Amino acid sequence: MDQVLENKFISIMAEELIPAMGCTEPIALAYAASRAMCELGGEPQRIVARCSGNMIKNVRCVSIPNSNGMIGIEAAVVLGAFGGDYTRGMEVLDSVVPRAISKTEAFLKDEKCKVEYLDSDIPLHFIIEITDGVDTVSVEVRNSHMNIVSIIKNGQCLCKNDCDDYSQTENDRALLSIETIKQFADEVDVSKIKKLIDKQIRYNMDIAYEGISADYGLNIGKMIRECYPDGVVTRMKAYAASASEARMSGCDMPVIINSGSGNQGIASTVPVIVYARENNIPQEKLYRALAFSSLLTTHQKDYIGKLSAFCGAVSASCAACAAVTYIAGGTVEQIKATIDNTLANIPGIICDGAKISCAAKIATSIDAGMMAHFLAMNGKAYKSFTGILKDEADETISCVGHIGKVGMRETDREIVRLMLGEK
Repeated sequence: MDQVLENKFISIMAEELIPAMGCTEPIALAYAASRAMCELGGEPQRIVARCSGNMIKNVRCVSIPNSNGMIGIEAAVVLGAFGGDYTRGMEVLDSVVPRAISKTEAFLKDEKCKVEYLDSDIPLHFIIEITDGVDTVSVEVRNSHMNIVSIIKNGQCLCKNDCDDYSQTENDRALLSIETIKQFADEVDVSKIKKLIDKQIRYNMDIAYEGISADYGLNIGKMIRECYPDGVVTRMKAYAASASEARMSGCDMPVIINSGSGNQGIASTVPVIVYARENNIPQEKLYRALAFSSLLTTHQKDYIGKLSAFCGAVSASCAACAAVTYIAGGTVEQIKATIDNTLANIPGIICDGAKISCAAKIATSIDAGMMAHFLAMNGKAYKSFTGILKDEADETISCVGHIGKVGMRETDREIVRLMLGEK
């Protein structure tokens, strides 16, 4: 592979595979609130959070880490203001102290934080406005969780960013394709990605072990282990689901995310790691497979966008199971067949917000992805133009992306309306 292109792929991985503690949407709100507080300087008297429908959808049901079990937009914003450290990025709530929690609880009890619907065509879009009675600061974020496009204090613009998505200014995701991703995974000097992948393995497996050994949500991972026939696929599903359920339940352990989502980071890595360990796959091959899965997830999500009505667990699990085909020595055609077989089956899973049942969707998606893998390894694949399948798997990915980003816009609006009790 051309060295320039290889370096761009490594940079894409570095941009996407970052640590985040907790569900990324409430963390993004906390991050922006912490940044606003830095500019305000004084003690906040009132906070307004104007959020797009997708932000409301993805924050309303999920527990916030280091909050003593708080849930919701108001809690995320206020805790970020009182206890967050925006310099920690998506780990903004890592250093929350008890005093900040007490101040947050009092602020919320006095109903000093208000949430307003932001009518925007951008799924990931919100504005945090904080005032101390004298000064007012607003921070606007669009498209990416930490992509602050403006900071305004008392009507004066302190910061303006004309780029809608900071992560894609230098390293265009359009460079990604199934074949170039495989070439990169085959040829990259592993030492160049080892540090990044080591952290991915450690973080995401640590929370998987925590999830399956402790008590989170419905304990879906334990149920899968106990009630399903033992085997590698059962364990792939169980550990991935447990990691997600712990994260959605407010576990304060960070994960390495992908395309702005911790669940996508988990689904694209944990099944691959479990499969490789169960089959005694050499560590170098695991590194290459995780690079493949990570970039394939990013490739699929580039068409869909950070947030939509399309469940990202499908994309990430599809990538993970295609990486299993890669580990098993599958050809490029068998890898493409794994992708097509998956996307012929489960692209209809909707995203109805971040919550503990995301773990079940991950388990279901891995099950479908592994069925697709076994079919592909046995020379079985759905033919082109079976449903939405195209001649090439990359074309199928783009079609699924179009459905998720454009075709499901009205579905997304209806999901938000129903979740908010509107019919």
